[in-house]
Amino acid sequence: MTDFPFEIKDSNWDFSEVHRALRDLVDSRTLPMALSVVLRGQEVVDFFQAGWQDREEHVPVSPKSIVRLFSNTKPVTAVAAMILWERGAFGLESPLTEFFPEFSDLKVLREGASEATEVEDLRVTPTVRHLLCHTAGFSYGIFGESLVDPLYGENRILSPAVSLEQTVENLARIPLAYQPGRRFQYSVSMDVAARLVEIVSGKTFGEFVSESVLQPLGMVDTGFHVQDKDADRFCVLYGPKDPMSPMEGECYRTNETSGAFTREPLFESGGGGLVSTIVDYTRFMQMVAGEGSLAGVRLLRPETVRLMRTPQLPDGVRIQLPTWEMPGTSFGIGFALKLQPAPGEPKAAVDEFHWGGLAGTHTWVAPRAGVAALCFTQRMLSFWHPFGQEFKRGVYEAVCS
Repeated sequence: MTDFPFEIKDSNWDFSEVHRALRDLVDSRTLPMALSVVLRGQEVVDFFQAGWQDREEHVPVSPKSIVRLFSNTKPVTAVAAMILWERGAFGLESPLTEFFPEFSDLKVLREGASEATEVEDLRVTPTVRHLLCHTAGFSYGIFGESLVDPLYGENRILSPAVSLEQTVENLARIPLAYQPGRRFQYSVSMDVAARLVEIVSGKTFGEFVSESVLQPLGMVDTGFHVQDKDADRFCVLYGPKDPMSPMEGECYRTNETSGAFTREPLFESGGGGLVSTIVDYTRFMQMVAGEGSLAGVRLLRPETVRLMRTPQLPDGVRIQLPTWEMPGTSFGIGFALKLQPAPGEPKAAVDEFHWGGLAGTHTWVAPRAGVAALCFTQRMLSFWHPFGQEFKRGVYEAVCS
């Protein structure tokens, strides 16, 4: 474990069953690899690795293996935005039109519409708060949740060859999927937030994130593409044999060209564009667990981090994801918030805040239990795969039994 730079502190917690379960998933070829870290406060008390960075070429995974974060990019974007909020660059109730005049003529898909042309006027002006908690009315365009979704592809939303500035201009041509504040819909909101960072900082999103988040935390292997010198550390992406049954069976090497990650993109996605290592992201989670500070470097005030893990959704609005809901969960700024324990979890799981990525990168902090954890793999659609919840239950059992 010479590539793992953290001292592993002694604890009375026994994670052997957690390790066994992860190793079984790798041995059964359900996962190509597994990397996990457990924190007590900000101290590392457990590290585990098993499996392959490239299974077919027999390249073992290591703590320095580079993974696609996908939606684990969103908490980084949220932190970048809240750094600027602390500086007074915008208010959470600021209307988006203050920064995006192109949104002045937004229309909304009428409820019950049969075609995307059936629209109505805004009843509520979307705000920065709406943007940061996925209630602004945008969609993602890739899950088939709304009649407006095909328009996202037609307007090249999320294209790596289109800048954030042009993406937002294109987005302004598309009706909102619903009235702002009416529901939670997973969306391109954090890509719009990335453009907001550019507008108020006067820098590219990548520049601001690097200068204000990555460099201060020593996240040297995190960015929007894998550099040539690091290509031999980039994990192969795996997926299910049957995309219609993504949770079942062994995983197989995908046909992903990974071009969007091996070339510097024009589109620096705040919603899913970062690559990183478990070492780097451990530093990020240590900062979050430390309420904005790590090793004498403060990114955010403690009260700002507490605000980020305070429910922001209106009463009665719940988290809905494509084909899946999160019962007993609300949403803050950049993180989902656990209001009641999931099955098999202790009461100390309440107030846990968490998020993950499409290829199976899971991260969470449980303030009541005094623990945080990361568990990474690279199997597509593993945001929903049960291994993440099984890992979490195992950690809670070790910590709280």
